[in-house]
Amino acid sequence: MGENVEAKRLPRDRHSDLFHSECPARAVFDRITGRWAPLVLVKLAEGPMRFYELRDQIGRISEKVLSEKLRLLTRDGLVERTVEPTIPPRVSYALTETGHSVAKPLRQLMRWVADHGDAILAAQALHDERS
Repeated sequence: MGENVEAKRLPRDRHSDLFHSECPARAVFDRITGRWAPLVLVKLAEGPMRFYELRDQIGRISEKVLSEKLRLLTRDGLVERTVEPTIPPRVSYALTETGHSVAKPLRQLMRWVADHGDAILAAQALHDERS
């Protein structure tokens, strides 16, 4: 049986309401829920990784896109970039405490998608067949 969860009202002023077009947090929301960021955040929840390790574990992400996502997530305080003073320098990426707090619900969402993906694809095919 599904869990009955009562929806909580979100704040309704323009500075804290993601539904309001002028909410400054909307850009952060868009970045966290974009195409690649959830995959980067959930993968880094497994532990620190070097750039190439992360790239190799996220299928079809280009180096350019991964570099940009890591830069933005670092700027947002969700990812920490560490450079070890070796030759050549060794750079690794890890989640911050805030990054871990967002990775957990993203992982749950990804699990839900994996569990329900077949049913959604079947519904799409049925819809397309009827259209």
